[in-house]
Amino acid sequence: MASMRDIKRRKQSVESTQQITKAMKLVSTVKLQRAKQRAEQSQSYFKCIYETVNSILARSGNIKHRYLDANESDKKAVIMITGNRGLAGGYNANIVKLITKDDRFTTDNTAIYAVGKKGRDLMNRYGYEVKADYSDVVEEPIYNDAMDIARDLLKAYEAGEIGEIYLAYTFFKNTVSHQPTLLKLLPVDIESTKVQAEDEQADKKEEKIIPMNFEVEDTEALDMIIPKYVTSLIFGGLVESVASENGARMQAMDSATNNATEMIDHLSLLYNRARQGSITQELTEIIAGADAIS
Repeated sequence: MASMRDIKRRKQSVESTQQITKAMKLVSTVKLQRAKQRAEQSQSYFKCIYETVNSILARSGNIKHRYLDANESDKKAVIMITGNRGLAGGYNANIVKLITKDDRFTTDNTAIYAVGKKGRDLMNRYGYEVKADYSDVVEEPIYNDAMDIARDLLKAYEAGEIGEIYLAYTFFKNTVSHQPTLLKLLPVDIESTKVQAEDEQADKKEEKIIPMNFEVEDTEALDMIIPKYVTSLIFGGLVESVASENGARMQAMDSATNNATEMIDHLSLLYNRARQGSITQELTEIIAGADAIS
């Protein structure tokens, strides 16, 4: 059995750690309330713009546009949103697994646009190319940050440097449920959107999809719509991820605090047993000494 001094030192160490986890849980809870409200307010908008743009493209016929046509590059760009800090359970690791376990993404054909230091460092360790780092925007993302990321990616897409653009983020369901999500941004899969639109029309008992008419040229309209579409989805992913990270950290720190409480109770029991044993031994020695004198 460990000595009383060792048990006491370990108990003090666990108590110090528990104070830290309690403080981190409190901070994450406060941040979560603000991030949760922001995420819930924005979810409807980003869901609507995603469905609207896909609906427009499904009804537009076989139009040719640089954002819709696949180019010759087989390079895939992944906007990967993680955190700058750890101690958030599996939040960061789940996004990394989402990419590394997907057969579509290899170290040779994938360029990572990292939003978050943890994801950036892990992907570097796995041998992936980190093309750009936007880790400074992940704490308090604003719409202009998403615009900058979208502009860089669309410029590379137009130049033929990348052939596909994906968004990897954590969808915020509620405080305790967060879902790693991979979304393809470009090129938009028009055939899939057509099938989806046809299914929706069948549910509504309509005979056919109503074609989309553009008052300006379709190319000019899509030049405005697609960048807005990509920017909005990136910003939505940032907002969702911030809420998910704080929720995951709050849960992790709550579990750590509860585990520390159990360890402190166990160490207190061991300390009391050791102390009782020490007192019993001292009494035995005193009694034995008194008997020897008498």
